[in-house]
Amino acid sequence: MKAFYLWFKNTFLFFLLACISCNSTSQVSIQLGIEQTQAYVPLLKNKKVAVVGNQTSVIQNKKGEFIHLVDTLLALDVSVTQVFSPEHGFRGKADAGEKIKDGVDDATGLPIISLYGNNKKPSAQQLKGVEVVVFDIQDVGARFYTYISTLHYVMEACAENNIDLVILDRPNPNGNYIDGPILEPEFTSFVGMHPVPIVHGLSIGEYAKMINGEGFLQNKIKVNLKVIELKNYTKQKSYNLPIKPSPNLPNAKAINLYPSLCFFEGTNVNAGRGTDLQFQVFGSPFLDAGVFPYAYTPTPNEGAKSPKHVNELCYGENLQDTKNLDQLELKWLIKAYQNTANKETFFNSFFNKLAGNATLQEAIKAGKSAEEIRASWQDDLDAYRKRIEQYLLYEW
Repeated sequence: MKAFYLWFKNTFLFFLLACISCNSTSQVSIQLGIEQTQAYVPLLKNKKVAVVGNQTSVIQNKKGEFIHLVDTLLALDVSVTQVFSPEHGFRGKADAGEKIKDGVDDATGLPIISLYGNNKKPSAQQLKGVEVVVFDIQDVGARFYTYISTLHYVMEACAENNIDLVILDRPNPNGNYIDGPILEPEFTSFVGMHPVPIVHGLSIGEYAKMINGEGFLQNKIKVNLKVIELKNYTKQKSYNLPIKPSPNLPNAKAINLYPSLCFFEGTNVNAGRGTDLQFQVFGSPFLDAGVFPYAYTPTPNEGAKSPKHVNELCYGENLQDTKNLDQLELKWLIKAYQNTANKETFFNSFFNKLAGNATLQEAIKAGKSAEEIRASWQDDLDAYRKRIEQYLLYEW
């Protein structure tokens, strides 16, 4: 293993300088935080460093090869002592909601500490001796996507233990719009920790600045935060992820539909888990086959060992060919509710946590239209847009 890293160290800088490219020609000018080693490596030299990362924490070269942040830092003589991993694990293969166990990274021998399950926040003991934490995880811009909850707890732990935090920023693939209801405090959970809309419009670095600035951490403490900003990026610039951020978001279409289709996780409708079209189709045995002619049968697969309605024929819709969304779309949720066999069992206890309130479910049950429901959010969204202006790093 040591021989490998000696070779890797001697060749790494050449490949880094010669081969780094973005993942499509339309995005060639975007420079990710992780690619700017000259900006963050000096902050880490001669210090004990912990990394919070997963399978997305990589640099891609022109050959399409991915170099992990941990390997990058070790090759540049940075003393990495441990790795913290979020939901889905360090290599990103675990099911949603599956408990992640601590372990050891086979490639480096570094200890991996899970931040999902019973241990969502690094403890003082786990951080003992660490001087800097580097956070590099690809987010998708939805409030209920748990990587921003992991970010919160990492920030809080760093602040409590006087540890610096460096965030290597990445584009938000749903960062071109803001939409949805603001989370109400009584519905706070790991799938919604802050009073923000479902589609918050922020990069992970901007989100961290907001957490600090708004006093969202316990006792309103603040972490010593450094964001390595993106270069040549605006929020209207499209960004296709080179690696899927979690097992059930396999492509750009799924990522675009995710904020709207994730509502089905709080119902008796399957959102494509157990298929190859995760978050691109939805269906249920309880939906009217006359209204929903598209049919599929969920079966166990990677990232969905026990999908909802496993081995049952589901009727629904295939949304693969829909136009890319630039707003939160409610019409599919409303249509499914209106055409289910038993409205009493349509919603489950998880729905209000996802919505961040009880009013969305009540409005759908009352027969309100998508336009009426969306109109009820607008004043709160206007106030949110003004509140986050001070934390923005990139133009709209």
